[in-house]
Amino acid sequence: VRMRASHRVLQRFVPRELGTASKALIEKEGKYGAENYSPLPVVLNQGKGTRVWDVDGNSYLDFLSAYSAVNQGHCHPKIIEALHQQASRLTLTSRAFHNDMLGPWCELATSVFGFERLLPMNSGVEACETAIKLARRYAYDIRGFSENSARVIFAQGNFWGRSISAVSSSNDPSSYTGFGPFTPGFTLVPYGNIEALENEFKKGNCAAFCVEPIQGEAGVIVPPSGYLAACRQLCDEYAVLLICDEVQTGIGRTGKLLCSTGHENVRPDILTLGKALSGGIFPVSAILTSSEIMLTIRPGEHGSTFGGSPLACAVATAALKALLDEGMIDNAALMGERLHNGLVDLCRRRPKVAVDTRGRGLLRALIVANSDASDVCLALRDLGLLAKPTHNNVIRLAPPLIITADEIDSALHIFDEALSIFDD
Repeated sequence: VRMRASHRVLQRFVPRELGTASKALIEKEGKYGAENYSPLPVVLNQGKGTRVWDVDGNSYLDFLSAYSAVNQGHCHPKIIEALHQQASRLTLTSRAFHNDMLGPWCELATSVFGFERLLPMNSGVEACETAIKLARRYAYDIRGFSENSARVIFAQGNFWGRSISAVSSSNDPSSYTGFGPFTPGFTLVPYGNIEALENEFKKGNCAAFCVEPIQGEAGVIVPPSGYLAACRQLCDEYAVLLICDEVQTGIGRTGKLLCSTGHENVRPDILTLGKALSGGIFPVSAILTSSEIMLTIRPGEHGSTFGGSPLACAVATAALKALLDEGMIDNAALMGERLHNGLVDLCRRRPKVAVDTRGRGLLRALIVANSDASDVCLALRDLGLLAKPTHNNVIRLAPPLIITADEIDSALHIFDEALSIFDD
């Protein structure tokens, strides 16, 4: 029996028993794999569009999209076709040689996102790590900082991965406890607090401020209106580079191509992208910036064996074209509003269990009254929808951007049915 935040006892919920195949595979993973994740107990083996299937034949609406990596939908046919064609021709050259796919992809992406240069990597954490290296190098080479003095400011509640540098910038004990010593030169300020940010800038030696336009992992935290624009103004005033981490919020997720430029008309100095950059088909990330900043790093000073591979570039090109050609960004805005209105109504009708909702586009959160939303997510699973809690009582909702109005309505019905179990 779990307890709500109000200390009322939740109705006991007994989840559906796993099928034989699912149970066996989970046991095998538990026996031979690491325990660095705690997945929802479901074993998937097929996906198409907005739906996934488990090994026992059950079908689900996917409301996580692999943490917003599958914006274009599972196994998008045009991206899969590009993957197959390129994989049968040439997959990897390393950056020791040129390949015929990197230049065209860089040209397309810089044109679409409005930057001069692109540096390809594989994961979001690599993209953010690269952005920090660029900011530090720019501070030393262009701004004349003394050696090893450059500081990078982050917002509390940030999340950009699990590397040593990433956890060094975290204020989440589950991320950093037991992994010190940490990367020096990082400072944290409260998210949404402009005064605190300026106070750090006044101390000097600030190379960059790295911020998510919406903090996804922290619980889909939307900052106060005008916050990002105020950050831009402060960065300009103090000659600090603004890094926008749009690994999760970019690529149409919030109903705009980019959350920063689309919702607040803020153009960062350095932009990091990942996840849906490849439609969830292949690990691809990118750092976009100006020539002045990018060219501070010279040959041999940074790189990746797989970053910018012909296979990655072919997949990323197809993924970006599918997003733009098929109207997914506009659909994210329309369906996001439909989902938001439905969640607001749900909170109104079931206030004992559904406390609030927040977000933009198709990056939403449902905040539930009990201190742990895991049982609610199990109930959603049993009713045919997959979602995952983040930070205890927050359920992150991020379906593929191709979702239809009928599917949104079906999901809202499932939410209502699941919450009714706990609405005692």
